[in-house]
Amino acid sequence: MGALEELNTRVPYRSLIPPSATDDQIGQELYKLKTMQTRVFIVHMLPPLGSRLLAKAKELGMMSKGYVWILTNGITDLLSSVDSSVVASSMQGVLGIKTYVPDTRNLDTFMIQWKKKFQQENPSVLSPPLNIFGYYTYDAARALAMAVEEMRTVNFSFEILNTLTDATDLDTVGVSQNGEKLLQELAHITFMGLTRNFSLVDGQLESLVFQIVNINGNAARGIRFWALKNGLLRDLNPSDTSKYSASKGNLGTIIWPGDSTFVPKGWEFPTTGKSLKILVPVKDGFNQFVTVTRDPTTNISQVTRYCIDIFCAVIEKLPYALTYELTPFALPNGSSAGSYNDMIDQVYYQNYDAVVGDTTILANRSLYVEFTLPYTESGIAMLVPYKDNKSKNAWVFLKPLTGDLWLATGCFFRAFSNLTRFVVIVWVFVVLILTQSYTASLSSLLVVQNSQPTIADVHQLLNSGERVGYLYGTFVHEMLKQMKFDDYRLVSYKSVEECDVLLSKGSSKGGIAATIDEVPNIKLVLSQYCNKYIMIPTFKTAGFGFVFPKGSPLVPDISRAILNVTEGPNMTKIEKAWFTSETNCLDSTPSISSNSLGLDSFWGLFLIAGVVAVLALLIHMVMFVKRNWHVISSSSASLRQKIVALGRRFYERDINSHTFREGRFRDRSMDDGIHEHADVEISENTNFPLSPSSNSSQINNVLTNEQGTPSAEQGLPNHTFQHGKALNKLLLLGPLITPPVNVIELAKVAVQAAADPVFTPVVIDVQGLLRYSQQKLK
Repeated sequence: MGALEELNTRVPYRSLIPPSATDDQIGQELYKLKTMQTRVFIVHMLPPLGSRLLAKAKELGMMSKGYVWILTNGITDLLSSVDSSVVASSMQGVLGIKTYVPDTRNLDTFMIQWKKKFQQENPSVLSPPLNIFGYYTYDAARALAMAVEEMRTVNFSFEILNTLTDATDLDTVGVSQNGEKLLQELAHITFMGLTRNFSLVDGQLESLVFQIVNINGNAARGIRFWALKNGLLRDLNPSDTSKYSASKGNLGTIIWPGDSTFVPKGWEFPTTGKSLKILVPVKDGFNQFVTVTRDPTTNISQVTRYCIDIFCAVIEKLPYALTYELTPFALPNGSSAGSYNDMIDQVYYQNYDAVVGDTTILANRSLYVEFTLPYTESGIAMLVPYKDNKSKNAWVFLKPLTGDLWLATGCFFRAFSNLTRFVVIVWVFVVLILTQSYTASLSSLLVVQNSQPTIADVHQLLNSGERVGYLYGTFVHEMLKQMKFDDYRLVSYKSVEECDVLLSKGSSKGGIAATIDEVPNIKLVLSQYCNKYIMIPTFKTAGFGFVFPKGSPLVPDISRAILNVTEGPNMTKIEKAWFTSETNCLDSTPSISSNSLGLDSFWGLFLIAGVVAVLALLIHMVMFVKRNWHVISSSSASLRQKIVALGRRFYERDINSHTFREGRFRDRSMDDGIHEHADVEISENTNFPLSPSSNSSQINNVLTNEQGTPSAEQGLPNHTFQHGKALNKLLLLGPLITPPVNVIELAKVAVQAAADPVFTPVVIDVQGLLRYSQQKLK
């Protein structure tokens, strides 16, 4: 029995039957075995009692189909001494282990001599009984004689021990004074015995070779051999060292009890028809897994929900009927009677037959009970809130490109030739690729920032000192303590809603910073609050499984049925029936900003643009005030006149700008000043030649219309304007004129300046101005 337990083979019951037991006593013990689930029996006794036991088992119907009987060599080695009629009637289909006795020349010679001598001394006995034990006795006596001869001692003395036992006790036999020396000599004795090579190793004979036999008819039929060094062997050929497994194909055809060739499964339901007593957990929260509803009037409890539906679907997949009774693990008042470990202990102490619920498969639990295959996904995860990045993503537009790439993209071009334009075209493609890459990278960064957890992993949580949540009554509490979480930091909750409240408060306000729980429980929270929290995988576990006692024959069948259920369509239907679909959660209002971009994502960019615009405005205002300080400081004009004059100057085009210098001057109508002198009509479509004579004549005509007939001097005379703005304007425009320019613009500016009453009159040499302009135009 000890050897079987070392092979992790559970022996649920041991029956001790004395050789003096009556047939009625043997029948009572067999009936007790019949009421158990086990249908595999190992018989370890001598042939007289063994033959009576098997005959009584035949009488009780325990030699029928589905039973397995295995005999040790205590019976099979002496099977020849059992009546053949008993073997034929009550031992059919029995398996046995028999010591293998090979046919050797020494054995044949010995048997001939021994039979001859035995019949001389016992002439009435026709078939002298001699078995394997007789062979061993002969070899042992021969080895002892050889050891005595090696000692070369003539006198042997014996010491008689003082004992209070009867004279038939072995203690009355004397102890040899030469025993130690005799043992030393025996250790060196080797010879070929009747059946095997005789040699002692550490005081023991070498390991034996056994033969697996199947009793059919009046004899035992050999199936395979088994040796300690080689395991299962097809034959004992020394050159064949291959091993075989104890599968049906390797063992060949075996006739089982009931003349069946199908391998029995080794267990059946008890004949008493007793139902399985199954415990289910009582939970205050997370009721989607198991819910116990108690009727106050009838005091009858109804157990439903996900785990129960899975178990019912599994039972339907079994090839046989299984009756069971679900019992809530609760106190008389209906509350939970303890933790999950307490519930599992009830199965270990054989108070209940199984546990059905959201029970996690753990290594330490598997030492005491048997688990089926898991029916849910495995793992321990951490649930934490999303991180709010509103105050930190204002400068995220700078992150898609590194600093050196930002500098590399800062290029400026002036297209002076076709080659320059070709370079610009190539650079446009580069900028296009960079723009697309920048957009994709920026989008990715914005999504990632909105999906960042407040706590990255368990190590950060452990070092942060924040409070941690766990589901009440689960193994997670002990696991967190083993991870060195202080007990004062651990906060339990019992429902999904309570978990959400604690996480929303946060650790600083009496809540929790994160919760650590099993993945199915975490997913249950996410199904209702998926927009608020994120799951971070932490550890792996085997998932939820059903609990049975150690060695329960139901576990293999239940596990196979679980695979059939989880791989079939029923699993999806059950999950949809008890768990909220995640697509429904997407319709709820998110508690954090969506992926659409807002002003808060780019206020840094707008800040830069605003600062640049304000600086440009300030510089422009300073330059404007400096340029028109004589207007502001004039004492001859009223405040209203100054404001009107400054406003008009402010809205004039800046001829210093690049656009104004590169383009053509366009005519525009000039409003009269505060004091109008005359209207100047100039054709917008008139293009003057770039020669001094033509320019002089055109300006002469304009000035003639304004001031009267010129003097008789050749060329244009010096004209005196009563206002100084003309000189101011012409001096400003002179250095900036580039071809092609309509020269009449100079006259228009001069006439407009003359109408301004703010400035004092000055004299301007128009011919000198034209010569200066002609030189600039060249």
